[in-house]
Amino acid sequence: MKQSLQLRTSQHLALTPQLQQSIRLLQLSTLELHQELEQILSDNPLLERLDDPLDHSVRLLADGAISASHTETAGEIGPADAQADAPAGATADADTGFDTPDAPSAAESDWSFDDVARTNKAPEDDDGRAQLGAHECTLREHLLEQSHVSLREQRDRALLELLIDALDDNGYLEESLEAIHARLPPELDIEPEDLSFALALLQSFDPAGVGARTPSECLALQIRRLPKAPFVTRRLALAIVEQHLTLFAQRDFSKLRKLLDCDDEDLREAQVLIKQCNPHPGAAFSGGSSDYVVPDVIVRPWKNGWQVTLNHDVMPRLRVNALYASMLKQGKGDGSMTSQLQEAKWLVKNMRQRFDTILRVAQAIVERQRNFFSHGAVAMRPLVLREIADTLDLHESTISRVTTQKYMLTPHGMFELKYFFGSHVATETGGEASSTAIRALIKQLIGAENQKTPLSDSKIADMLGEQGMVIARRTVAKYREALKIPPVNLRKSL
Repeated sequence: MKQSLQLRTSQHLALTPQLQQSIRLLQLSTLELHQELEQILSDNPLLERLDDPLDHSVRLLADGAISASHTETAGEIGPADAQADAPAGATADADTGFDTPDAPSAAESDWSFDDVARTNKAPEDDDGRAQLGAHECTLREHLLEQSHVSLREQRDRALLELLIDALDDNGYLEESLEAIHARLPPELDIEPEDLSFALALLQSFDPAGVGARTPSECLALQIRRLPKAPFVTRRLALAIVEQHLTLFAQRDFSKLRKLLDCDDEDLREAQVLIKQCNPHPGAAFSGGSSDYVVPDVIVRPWKNGWQVTLNHDVMPRLRVNALYASMLKQGKGDGSMTSQLQEAKWLVKNMRQRFDTILRVAQAIVERQRNFFSHGAVAMRPLVLREIADTLDLHESTISRVTTQKYMLTPHGMFELKYFFGSHVATETGGEASSTAIRALIKQLIGAENQKTPLSDSKIADMLGEQGMVIARRTVAKYREALKIPPVNLRKSL
């Protein structure tokens, strides 16, 4: 085979480093964005952040005195007042005489969205200093405090502490007393009756139901300690939780009436008594922290429409460091600093582009879902990513990145941007209804049903069909399960 040299021309998309960074920043959530930004700030000295969360914190001087005022980083490298009084077209580099074609513009060097005023906190508002939180008592600590008051003997207290250490997060004793006794060294001379006594003492502690080995035992312990409960109702409730808890969970009230030889009124009173109990008595001491979502955009009513604005509290204020830019002007920097300057300019530009794209997408969503903001989820219209992409002249993958882990604060609550997109269900008139609106209607129908005769999935499908929505029973079941609504037999009550 003869070898030869040939020249061919072709076109292909090259992902430049700037484009790769833009795509990466666009798909990050607010929390991930700030984590990424902190890493970039530590690696690139030419980039600085003006909205430092520690600016208003108390700082100590070398002699131990509290500093009355703080000097910003910009003040350390140049006159901050001069930069503040500079014209809108002036740049941070212009203050130092750094005059090159690649010098960042005002929007890139000090990105602060000047069209939106940033008001300082009022004197009566809380400052930014971290507050010391109270110590959260664990279940083990709570039980040990009670054991120190109830027992004096070191041996009995050690046995009780052994059982406390064997409890799970819900307060249940999952390991049997026989297994615990088998693990004890024989030289301690511990009898099974000693463990039974320690368990009985543990089950008398607060919270009620702690130390139970089964849900039935947990509920029974709490029912026995409920104050002012009638004797007949207490006895019936104990019979239910100790012998027929499965039937009670399945709401098979007809079989319960036959087995317990009682009427609906007695069964209803016992049900009320059982519902006062907590099947997880130790869960209150788990100390789980709550997760909070910070919105990226905020929607407010405005005149006859809706106003969409960015949440400026999550938008970092970045600029190029004027001192290092001046060093480059004077030729004191090396090649690495020049590349870092270019990377800093890219980051500022990509940050602005990220939030501009989020705002454009949010405005397009609000424009198409006006009925949702005016009337709620039942008025949601079908919407797909391609519709927004064609409107904004963007790629569908870009819309997918923008709507992932980005949140919108509305008068109806906090929603992820993907919440406003959904499939459609055909109507008898030939139109389309959003699946989100269908789920909202199902929730309304179940919320207004008679609990003695709850609506089945087939009945709900028929009721939706009367409103002109063609929907199958299995589709109703799928939407009901997505709403975490139990089936008809578990919604039935006396």
